[in-house]
Amino acid sequence: MNLPNKITISRIFLIPLFMIFFLVPFSLGNIHLLGTTIPLAHFIGAIIFIFAAATDWLDGYYARKYKLVTNLGKFLDPLADKLLITAALIALVELQLLPAWIAIVIISREFAVTGIRLVAAADGDVIAASQLGKLKTVTQIVAISALMLHNWPFQAVGLPFDMIMMYVATFLTIVSGVEYFQKNQHILLKSK
Repeated sequence: MNLPNKITISRIFLIPLFMIFFLVPFSLGNIHLLGTTIPLAHFIGAIIFIFAAATDWLDGYYARKYKLVTNLGKFLDPLADKLLITAALIALVELQLLPAWIAIVIISREFAVTGIRLVAAADGDVIAASQLGKLKTVTQIVAISALMLHNWPFQAVGLPFDMIMMYVATFLTIVSGVEYFQKNQHILLKSK
């Protein structure tokens, strides 16, 4: 268990913590930032989510810099991302900050890709994330963070940045999913 894999696992353990702050109806009051009112519990949950998401960059940086890339890391890293994103999307739907159809599209793609990864793993193959898949993850994190922060600071100027980014993230989710299936269709064909 090397340092990048430990960082990845820490991302998984941060998920329940951010969900507690985001979903449990704590009466911690509100904060007001540049014309946006954010429940303090949501703000804390969003900070934990953003920190957890940042560990994705950190574990990849250490893995590449110190040549610590492992098959376990190639498997755990995208799994941790999917767990983090799925938990956040479900929480946002629960709080009626996100339409359920968007969460369903994104989560469905993630399950489908994980399924292909599991089929590949059964054959001893590990599929690393593509550049488009990484861009998809970044846009999802930005969109989710904006929603968790109640569209701060864009709320002050009436720009629905949070939903614009969520639509971009949904589009990239679909496109990267199609790309993923095209590039890896041989895995499905081979497993018949």
